Amino acid sequence: MKKDIQIPKVEGVYIAIVNEYNEIYKTHDWNAHIINDKDVDLELVLIVTSGYSEKKVTATFRKKLDVLPKKSYAKIEFIPEELFTLNNEFKVTFFEGNKIYEKTYLFRKNSINVKAFQQIPLMETKGVLVK
Repeated sequence: MKKDIQIPKVEGVYIAIVNEYNEIYKTHDWNAHIINDKDVDLELVLIVTSGYSEKKVTATFRKKLDVLPKKSYAKIEFIPEELFTLNNEFKVTFFEGNKIYEKTYLFRKNSINVKAFQQIPLMETKGVLVK
């Protein structure tokens, strides 16, 4: 039975953490985004995030998107800089057509910094990307 369950490989869906200017508070904030670089919409996107180290664990955060349109992105959450010293994990589950997909994206501790910046697909900005 277990051998009959096939979870397809996730491609074209990324998590990015970018430093964005907040017009309301006049600050630069770090925000996590999910990116759908596919040519199809993703449905019922569930994102579960948490941060952890050997000594600390953050609260678990959950977000649901009914639809993430093709070639688009959506903000997941604000991330305070003090969490950069932790491993930050994003578990993403979604439907593409009638198939369920699942992938875990991990930003290792201290990997979120300006030295790790790269061009982020679809967003026309730079940030830290996990594929």
